Amino acid sequence: MSYRNAFSRVLSDVIAPRAERTGREGSFPRGAVTALGEAGLLGLTVSADLGGGGRGPAEAAEVVARIAGSCPVTAAVLQSHYAAVAVIEACGSAWVRGEIAAGRHLSSLALADGAYGAAGATATRSGEVVALSARKREVVAAGEADSYVWSSSPLAAADGLTLWLVPAHAPDLFVPARPDGAGPHGSATSSVVADPVLVPADAMLGEDGAGHDVVLRTVLPWLLALRDAVGAAAVHPSVAAAESAPSARAGAAQLSAVAPAATALR
Repeated sequence: MSYRNAFSRVLSDVIAPRAERTGREGSFPRGAVTALGEAGLLGLTVSADLGGGGRGPAEAAEVVARIAGSCPVTAAVLQSHYAAVAVIEACGSAWVRGEIAAGRHLSSLALADGAYGAAGATATRSGEVVALSARKREVVAAGEADSYVWSSSPLAAADGLTLWLVPAHAPDLFVPARPDGAGPHGSATSSVVADPVLVPADAMLGEDGAGHDVVLRTVLPWLLALRDAVGAAAVHPSVAAAESAPSARAGAAQLSAVAPAATALR
C-alpha cells in the first residue's frame, strides 16, 4: 500500500472522526499519532535504507496540509515532528532514525528559551555526561513526545549554539501541569524545564557550535515550507513567534525567535 493510501485511511478512519472532540476537550491526539506511526507517516521523511518513507518536504507538507483541514491540533504536532526529524536525519544516530521509521518515536523542537532577549540555555560537560539547563518555551507535544531537539550554548566553541537530542523521559525534565504555550488547544504546547537534565555527550546533534547553521538551513526551511502548505490555520508556534519577534539585526528575527540561544547574533 502506498503511503498516500495508508494516510487517506488514517485521516478518514481515525483523525477526522476524533478532530472535533480533540479540539473541544483539548486532549492530546495520541490515537492519531499512534495511527500515523503504524501507517508509516511518522517515518515518512526518514531514509528508506532505515525503513522510512524516504520522502522530503513536499510530501510532508502535503500530509500536514490535509490533516490541518480536519484537525489543526494533529497538524501542529506533525509539523514539529517533521522539522525535528529533519535535524535527526542529518545528525542523529541510526538507532533513533530507525525507531522513527518504525513509527515508535515522536520528536519535537525545543529551541526557544525563556523570554525574547533572555540568556540561552547552558551546557556543562563532566567526562562523558553533559548537564543541560534551560526553560524552553512553545514546545509542541511537551510531555507527550519521546524526544526533543534541544538547543544550548556551545560546550567549547567561541560562539553559535549546539543541538542535542534529549530523551523526554530523562530525570529532572519537567513540564508544567497546565500547558502554557500558544499552540492549538490539545497540542500540549508548553514550557519544558531542565534543572538540569543529564545527557550523554554523544547526544550532541552535529558539531559543537554548529547548531546555528542547522537551524537556519534545516529547521527554518522545513517549518516555513510546512507553514506555507497549511496557511495560518496551523502555524507552528516557533514560526508564529518568529514573525513578531524583535531583533537587533536585519534578517535575524526568525532565528532569534526559533532559537534565542543563538547568542552569536548579538
